[in-house]
Formats: sequence, C-alpha cells, structure tokens
Amino acid sequence: PLQLIYPVTKRTKMSHRKFEAPRSGSLGFLPKKRTKRHAGRIRSFPKDDGKAEPHLTAFRGYKAGMTHVVRGVDRAGALMHKREVVDAVSVVETPPMVVVGVVGYVETPNGLRTLTTVFAEHLSEEFKRRCYKNWYKAKKKAYTKYAAKYKDGAKDIEHELERIAKFSSVVRVIAHTQVKKLNLRIKKAHIMEIQVNGGADAKAKVDFAKSLFEKEIHIDSVFAKDEQIDVIGVTKGKGYEGVTTRWGVTRLPRKTHRGLRKVACIGSWHPARVSTTVARAGQNGYFHRTEMNKKIYRIGKAGDKASCQTKADLTEKGITPMGGFVRYGEVNEDWVMLKGAIVGVKKRPVVLRKSLMKHTARRHLEDIDLKFIDTSSKQGHGRFQTAEEKAKFLGPLASKQNQ
Repeated sequence: PLQLIYPVTKRTKMSHRKFEAPRSGSLGFLPKKRTKRHAGRIRSFPKDDGKAEPHLTAFRGYKAGMTHVVRGVDRAGALMHKREVVDAVSVVETPPMVVVGVVGYVETPNGLRTLTTVFAEHLSEEFKRRCYKNWYKAKKKAYTKYAAKYKDGAKDIEHELERIAKFSSVVRVIAHTQVKKLNLRIKKAHIMEIQVNGGADAKAKVDFAKSLFEKEIHIDSVFAKDEQIDVIGVTKGKGYEGVTTRWGVTRLPRKTHRGLRKVACIGSWHPARVSTTVARAGQNGYFHRTEMNKKIYRIGKAGDKASCQTKADLTEKGITPMGGFVRYGEVNEDWVMLKGAIVGVKKRPVVLRKSLMKHTARRHLEDIDLKFIDTSSKQGHGRFQTAEEKAKFLGPLASKQNQ
C-alpha cells in the first residue's frame, strides 16, 4: 500500500511580551473629557424609607480649604486604639439654602418622567438671575405671571400639589444657594433638586416640601456629626497632559530617541486602527467625580466664635485660620468639616449627599473626639493659632505705639 509521508513543518509561535503587567490606568472613567456639569450632578439618591420622617437627602456647599486636626481613636482592636492621630480635613462653607419649589415624578418603563412642578410665590433676585444670560439688559419679568396664580386662594397651585400627591412616586424640592452671603463675586444662585425621602406616602412628602417654601434650610437639619456622606463635584483641571501623567504608564529607558515619556507601541499593524484601550495624551482633570464615605467631623454655626473649641483646647477661636483660607478668605457662614481631601479647587461648588449604603464597619460608626483643630496660617509655616497668641508672643510692637 502507498503510504503518504507529510513533511514535518515547525510551527511558528506568535511574539509575546517579556514581562506580564496589569494595564496602566482605569478604563472605567472613559471618556476623559471636560465635564458639562460644572456644579456637580446627583445621578442617584438614597433609597426611600417610608418608616422615617420626611427629610432632605442632599445639600450644596463651597470648598474653602484644608487644615488638620488631632483626634483620639476609640476603636477596640485597632492599632491606634486609645491613642491620638493627626487627620487632614476639608472645610466646606454651607450657607443656608432656600426652597423655592417642588417637582413630582412618575415611574415609567423608560425611567422617571416629570409630572408637574410648583414654585413658591416669592422668588429671590439671585434665583431669577440664574434664569437670564444678561441680567442688566433683561426686563426681569421672570415668574411675574406665575406669582399671579397665588391670588384668589391659589386654587391652581393647590390643584397641582394634589396631582403630585396623588400620582407621583418620587418628590423632590427645588432649592438654591444664597451666594450673596459669600464673598465669591458671583450673583447667580446655584439651583438643584433635592429628593425628599421618608413619609408614609407622597402626600406626606408634598406637605413637608410645601412647609419649606421660601424658608431657609440649614446644613445641620440635613446632616449630623459622625455621619458618612458622599461628595459630588468637579476635579481640578490640569489641561492637556501626556501619557505618563494622564495614565501612569512606565517611562522608557533614558537613552530612548525622541523622548521617553511615551507609549512605545500603540498597537499592531492590523487591525489598522489605534484601540480605545491604548493610553494617549489629552485632557486631564476637570472631570465629574463622586467620592463616597467622607466622615463629618464637625458642623459649625455662623457667628459662633468658639466653633473650634474642644475639651482639650479651650482657646476661643473660629474655623478661619490666621490670614484666612488661601485663595478663599474668611468663613462666616455655617460650615462642615469632612475627613480627608475632596474634589475641586477653592470656591468650587460641591454637592453633599447622604450615603447610598448602610454602614456596618467599625471605622464608619466610630464617634469622633476632636482634641485640637489647627487654625494657624496656611500661607507659610504658621506658628500662632490666634491673633491674641501672636500679639502676646511678640510683645509691644514699635509700629503700634503711636496708635
């Protein structure tokens, strides 16, 4: 019988990389482009709890700056239990917000749909300014016809509120910040929707929302000390940057021709396109981000000159450091102190939202005992906590003698 003999050919292997490595940078944040939501947008609100009293779930503040605190750790089993640690903290100024409306949503197969919106009778100028591109040339007639609905017993208004209570599954209030209370050189208020959670039914939510019309809501009515919250805002913009900074890829060897802060191979010949997963230069920063689990260390009230007093440090002092917060100034309104850093530059509006999760970890449930809050100057190596301490140390100054 004839036997076929096939030639033995050596199989060629495809090329392979010499060392394995995880990819540089996360693809979960693509596209890396400048945000359109400049003041932060809440994409999800906490799950509603019908057993609780009606309450608001978010607030807006303005980033003032950072300082540090000394606190005692009370967490059994931890390495630092019964010892003191130094924590970096961020200070957010939160002037009272004003509720100016309520909006009802109905659930559809395609998500939430707006049913109707009801506004308050009297709206402030800073709210109306947000409705105009050019205020001084405008006729300033916004909501003048709407306010007329409140005459003759406000029947139309009551009818719309009843519709929200009858058909809506989600109720949110429309609130705006009072930027005139801050020294930010802006006159247009930042407006946002805040979901009302709690209450037995939609009518309880609507009654709660209506009771807040034209009233100020303070930060301590929404959040409490030791609570874990989420911070939503826009990161600090860096402009156009290269791959090493933007993606964290490894630098090439020193002797590399035409630069070393590059990606050496941006892909194979075929497919003849550059994949979206390859690190490239481009915009870095000014991204919309949500940071979870920021613990509230302290909430301060406007006008409280001893808001940074502790049991261990009885010095009467406010939160504003010597010389003011750098690139911000003085904090004269309500404020909230959060653990760690938060997104954005000074003066940037940030949204504070109640946490979406139920916390069980001991570090999340720990009671914070502040021993000391630093108020020394942030413009150099601050030595003094208060102006009185500085004057006492320096003694009589020649420059002050003739005054």
